[in-house]
Amino acid sequence: MHSDSNEPYQTWMCLTCGFIYDEAAGLPDEGIPAGTRWRDLPINWTCPECGARKDDFEMIEI
Repeated sequence: MHSDSNEPYQTWMCLTCGFIYDEAAGLPDEGIPAGTRWRDLPINWTCPECGARKDDFEMIEI
């Protein structure tokens, strides 16, 4: 178990297309289980909407 298990889940927005990645929800259709932290996504993961890289996302408060 990660030591950050008590941290609130965060949301990340693609600055290119506005797609939202919600850590709590994950992306089950993409094979990413609910609760998957942003930092635990593969380094080569890309936005499912526009193909932007993780570098093109910004953490946001919803």
